[in-house]
Amino acid sequence: ASGTMGNLIALGCHCSGRGEEVICGKDSHIFFYEQGGASSLMGIVLNTVQNQPDGTLDLDEVAKVIKPNDPHFAVAKVLALENTSNKLGGLVLPLEYMEKAGDFCERHGLKMHVDGARLWNAAVALKVPIAQLARRADSVNVCLSKGLGAPVGSILVGSKEYILKARRLRKAVGGGLRQVG
Repeated sequence: ASGTMGNLIALGCHCSGRGEEVICGKDSHIFFYEQGGASSLMGIVLNTVQNQPDGTLDLDEVAKVIKPNDPHFAVAKVLALENTSNKLGGLVLPLEYMEKAGDFCERHGLKMHVDGARLWNAAVALKVPIAQLARRADSVNVCLSKGLGAPVGSILVGSKEYILKARRLRKAVGGGLRQVG
């Protein structure tokens, strides 16, 4: 499947239905380059926060956009981070930031999804194993053609239960791909 489909499925698995919210960067691939698929196909509200000059999201600003539990508001379910940031020239989110974001998500009851299309590049730049960068994430979407040089494909990573749910959703959006070899 493609990276866009991987992100779509990732968010669809974390959100149980329409009117739930994913908080992401205004310059994130999920918001800027994926045609609003999370909204149009999954009924997910994308709530954006301005990316900082280093590619991070100010977690205090993220906290401000989390709405109270009220029937009038979409319920925040996911913080989506991109590492590295495509639109911002490949900025790498530091390991310390990923840890802080993980703590933040735990405090606020959010899942953390990492759009890690170029996560291998980030791991090389930071000189840390990719597993260390993804340690706090509930799901990670990695691209095999970026950084690894494979001809095609992306992989969604998460718990066994999560991946079983993701496989069902992938099939529902046409991602079976039986005939590819």
